[in-house]
Amino acid sequence: MPKQITEIKDFLVLARRKDAKIVKIKKNSFNVKFKVRCSRYLFTLVVNASVVAPKKDKDKAEKLKQSLPPGIQVIELK
Repeated sequence: MPKQITEIKDFLVLARRKDAKIVKIKKNSFNVKFKVRCSRYLFTLVVNASVVAPKKDKDKAEKLKQSLPPGIQVIELK
């Protein structure tokens, strides 16, 4: 079952759980989706690229990628 997360801090807490197995990062031209697979749910965080400041949002996505826990497997999708 998928669930959408709206806060970055909540997503990072979920990624640090013991049952979190993998993080998939899907990049589009309009947004970046971070998906963490836990034992029961697939949690998704969407970072939108705004029209006003698209570079700022891409930097936010890169910082989020760097702040993921080191023990979790990360896969980048196109």
